[in-house]
Amino acid sequence: MATIEKSIDVGVPVSVAYGQWTQFEEFPQFMGGVLEVRQLDESHVRWAAEVEGERKEWDAEIVEQVPDRVVAWRSTGGLENHGRVEFEPIGTGTRVSVEMEYDPEGLKESVGALIGVDGRQVEQDLERFRDLVEAREVPSGAWRGTIEAGDVVEGDPTRS
Repeated sequence: MATIEKSIDVGVPVSVAYGQWTQFEEFPQFMGGVLEVRQLDESHVRWAAEVEGERKEWDAEIVEQVPDRVVAWRSTGGLENHGRVEFEPIGTGTRVSVEMEYDPEGLKESVGALIGVDGRQVEQDLERFRDLVEAREVPSGAWRGTIEAGDVVEGDPTRS
């Protein structure tokens, strides 16, 4: 497995950065190559990306989610990957740290870049996230539930 670790400081409070990140269906606004992300339920999402001119889809499960602290996932089919995003308050802003692992075997380098698994792509995605969240100042929604080991242990009936 290959590992990527990147972080960025954003000029909004941790609740704003975390709240915006939980809006998975808005990921195509800042993630290069990602065409669509659909929230299937509180802990499952379906991804669609353009890979070498073809649409590829895969599912992922959110295995850990703690408000204002962390979102972690693992793929459940298709492109093998897993990772976590952590949110740390720093002064009046937030440090957003991404750690991803993926299986590059059989993937061409250009494919990795298109689906956001190479370091430069992740760095650019984080920069676009920073620009998006700082321009909004208020997240477009938030999910305040908690997920442990893939199970929702505290739901959020006000999910937006």
